[in-house]
Amino acid sequence: MHVVWVPKYRKKVLVGDVAIRVRDLLRQIAYEHDLRIISGKVARDHVHMVISYRPNQDVSQIVQWLKGISSRVMLQEFSHL
Repeated sequence: MHVVWVPKYRKKVLVGDVAIRVRDLLRQIAYEHDLRIISGKVARDHVHMVISYRPNQDVSQIVQWLKGISSRVMLQEFSHL
């Protein structure tokens, strides 16, 4: 599955410490939910991921985990976002 998502208004906020934390957080979420990241990139204004998942997992649930959990954690840790 190929997933791409962008911050609101495609703002270029995924830089420096924020980009590193997003990358690590997405890896952690994938590990916790038995997903395999085949490739991925955190660009300044979007995130690209190619993910392998089990057949019994729903794509909508996977995207909800990745976007929802990472968004909540990032907003708590980086108030300027």
